[in-house]
Amino acid sequence: MFQKGFSYLGVFFLTTLSFLPLGFLYLLADIFYVFIYHVFGYRKKVVRENLLNSFPEKNLEQIIAIEKKFFKYLASLMFEVIKMRSMSAKELNKRVKFKNVDLVEAYLRNNESVLFCSSHYGNYEWVCMAIGMTFSGQHHPIYKPLSSEIFDNWFLKMRSRYGNQMVSMRQTIRAIQSTKHYPTMFTFGSDQAPSKEDSQYWTTLLHQDAAIQLGVEKIAKKTNRPVFYLKTSYLKRGYYEVDCVPICLDPKNTAEFEITELHTRFLEDFIKEEPAYWLWSHRRWKYKPGKLVRKTEQQTKMDGKILQSEL
Repeated sequence: MFQKGFSYLGVFFLTTLSFLPLGFLYLLADIFYVFIYHVFGYRKKVVRENLLNSFPEKNLEQIIAIEKKFFKYLASLMFEVIKMRSMSAKELNKRVKFKNVDLVEAYLRNNESVLFCSSHYGNYEWVCMAIGMTFSGQHHPIYKPLSSEIFDNWFLKMRSRYGNQMVSMRQTIRAIQSTKHYPTMFTFGSDQAPSKEDSQYWTTLLHQDAAIQLGVEKIAKKTNRPVFYLKTSYLKRGYYEVDCVPICLDPKNTAEFEITELHTRFLEDFIKEEPAYWLWSHRRWKYKPGKLVRKTEQQTKMDGKILQSEL
């Protein structure tokens, strides 16, 4: 009862905060940065370890410079996400610009669907929200529900404001099946670590062993939907550019794990270009290959049969 009350109070506070001008929210973000980095050291140990392991060629001074830049950006990102609740379509269109839209629209206008790979880089929430009003097809972002139903509903309303139809991770196959007769875009957070049981494919990401989600590849190969990567560039505070980069236009003719390697290497390359804007506070490498509870071979085959039968 008390927990619910605090959740409703939190939602009310965040909603009220969202109506403040973005310039004022950035002033709050500057203050917030001091607290999360210098005072409380929020996940500083996790971020430092991730950066040291990812960039062994950099010295400590360089690592700390990236670390500080990341935390400054993280503070701004948190307030940008809050602003989603009241941001107008006009302002969002001004702050998130897309490149190569015609490459995607060529498929949608031909009544064909596409798959988007995205990552926790830049303001992935603004990008995802802007897709719904930028392209002609129906947009279905795949998301992981929050543990709090109250906050989950709040985020769902924000994310769905401009035409997006959110799909829970567990409902992905069903949603693809139910929308196969009209052009759609399904967006996957391809840099998110799979669960222990679903960690079936391992490769390297930034010099570390990493389990990679196979959902994009499995669906692409079964449906032959072209795969585009949404490469987000940070232009300046509150402004982003998103390049729709085709990484695989004929999935059926690819080798096993080829698509997975393509989007993993693509992510790795653009993180190296400007590392500060990726979500380093996420425990991306917490699972190790030798310490996982694997699905049995029978369970893995059954998952494949379900995917094949439903698509």
